[in-house]
Amino acid sequence: MDETASASETFRRGRGTTLLITCGALAREVVGLIELNGWRHLDVACLPAKLHHAPARIAPAVRAKIRAARNHYADIKVLYGDCGTSGALDAVLAEEGVERIPGPHCFSFYAGNETFARAADDDMTTFFLSDAFCRHFENLVWRPLALDKRADMVGFVFANYRKLVYLAQTEDAALEAKARDCARRLGLDYEYRFAGYGDLATFMAAAN
Repeated sequence: MDETASASETFRRGRGTTLLITCGALAREVVGLIELNGWRHLDVACLPAKLHHAPARIAPAVRAKIRAARNHYADIKVLYGDCGTSGALDAVLAEEGVERIPGPHCFSFYAGNETFARAADDDMTTFFLSDAFCRHFENLVWRPLALDKRADMVGFVFANYRKLVYLAQTEDAALEAKARDCARRLGLDYEYRFAGYGDLATFMAAAN
């Protein structure tokens, strides 16, 4: 995939003054917040959610989006946690002079980074789902881990987890039922926590 070309193709559709470069797993929520709040100055460019399974590709892909869009926007913000890049994303953003939302991953800033950090010890053996990861469980979790081919490996892959927490953005009975089923399939205890949009909404509201 030509990431620079796809970046250019995405941002040309918008009319805003600030570009939000975001993970595809956040796209629905980000667009929903923009529409709900009338933030017409914000445009969105998405990277594929599947990059979660290839974190070494995240920083170069974000850089390509930034460079393709730089001359078209007054400001650019990044809606990504570190997401397994081990600091590589922050290094790229420092070089490019672009700010990102604070936090190690989306579950943290959905919960609120301070709240998530306080519960880190208790949640050490927790597998999290957001609305997006619940909605696309097959494509973002089950198939990438090859559990569609070897369901007997679930116990091995998730051996260090004890519970699944559905960290919900919306109150959706169908998604909650699916999250419960995901926990059952993974052999984990189930817990529901309503988080809303947490620090994501706060960061977007402050974007110029």
